[in-house]
Amino acid sequence: MSDHVNSLSKLALQKFKKNFWGVFSFWFIILVGLVSIFAYVIAPDNSQNANNMHLSIHSKKPGFKVKVLSLPNEINSSQNWLNKVFFGERNPNNEIPISNYGLNNGILSYTTYSSDGLEGISKTIDANFMKDESIDKFIFEKQFILGTDKYGRDLLSRVLAGARISFSIGFVAVFISLVIGIFLGSIAGYYGGKVDAFIMWLINVTWSIPTLLLVIAITLALGKGFSQVFIAVGLTMWVEVARVVRGQIFSVKEMQYITAARALGYGDLRIIIRHILPNIMAPIIVISAANFAAAILIESGLSFLGIGAQPPMASWGAMIKDHYNYIILGKPYLAIIPGLCIMSLVMAFMLMGNALRDALDVKS
Repeated sequence: MSDHVNSLSKLALQKFKKNFWGVFSFWFIILVGLVSIFAYVIAPDNSQNANNMHLSIHSKKPGFKVKVLSLPNEINSSQNWLNKVFFGERNPNNEIPISNYGLNNGILSYTTYSSDGLEGISKTIDANFMKDESIDKFIFEKQFILGTDKYGRDLLSRVLAGARISFSIGFVAVFISLVIGIFLGSIAGYYGGKVDAFIMWLINVTWSIPTLLLVIAITLALGKGFSQVFIAVGLTMWVEVARVVRGQIFSVKEMQYITAARALGYGDLRIIIRHILPNIMAPIIVISAANFAAAILIESGLSFLGIGAQPPMASWGAMIKDHYNYIILGKPYLAIIPGLCIMSLVMAFMLMGNALRDALDVKS
C-alpha cells in the first residue's frame, strides 16, 4: 500500500514538474516568502515597518538621489541583532536630507533639502558625535530605487515589508480555515444524518453572507488590528474546505478499506485521521492554494478600507489607499507598484493551484 502511495506521489510530482507555470509560480512564491522573512535585511530602510519619514522628499520619482546626514540616536536600545533582522531596528539613526554642508572648527553646518526650487533652512550642530571618524560615515548620498511615498518613506522598503503581512495573513487564515473546515466537514461527512444537516445549515448561513461584509463585521467585533484580521479572514474561509471534505468523505467512507477498518474494531477518530483524510488531501491542497490567494485579496481590501493592518504597518492595500489619488496627479506608480505586487502574488498562487489540481488528478 505504501509503495503504491509513493508511486502515485512520484507520478504527481513528475506531472507537476512538467507544468512550466506551476513550477515558475512555486519558485516565485518561495522567493517572495524569503523576501518577507528577511525584509529588513534586504530593505534600504531597516527601521521597524520601514517607517523612516522625510517629508521634505515626499513623492519623489524612482531613482531619486539626495545627500543624507545621519545622526546617531541617543536613545539606548537593548535590541539584539536577531530581533533587528526579523523585526527591524527599533531606534534607527536620525536621517536628515540636506543639499550642502560644511565642517569648520568642530562645527558642522548644513542646509536642509527643499524641493520646488525653495531654499532650505541652514543649521549648525556640534560635530562631537562623529568621534574622530570620517565624515563620509555620517553624510552620504542615498538613492531611492522606487522613489518615496507621500510621507517621504522609501517605497521599495515599504513594498518589501508589506510582503510579510500578505504572507502572514495567508498562512494564518489558511491554517484556521483548515482546522475548522476539516473538523466540521469530517464530522458531517462521516456521521451524516442530523449532524450533517446542522453543519450544512451552518455552512449555508455562513456562505449566504458576502465574504467581505462578514470579515468587516468580525473585524469590528474583535477590534481593528493585525491579529484580528488574521482571525476574521480565517473564520470566513472554512466553509469551502468543509464542503469539499464533506463531499470527499461521502464518496470514500463506504469503500472496502474503510469497511475493513471498522471490522477490525478501529475507532471513528482513527478511521477519519489515519484512513480517510490521507486519501482526500489532494482537493484540500488545491483549495488551500486558492484560499491563500483569496486571503491576500481580502486583507488588501480591508487595509484599503482602513480596517486591516493599521499604520504605520506596511500593507500593500494601505499603500494603494494612501496613493490612489496620485494616479491622476502624474505619479501613478505609487499605487500601481503595490497593486502589481498583489496581482503577481495572487496569480502565482492561482497558477500553482491549477498545476497541483492537474498533477493530483488521477484521471488525467
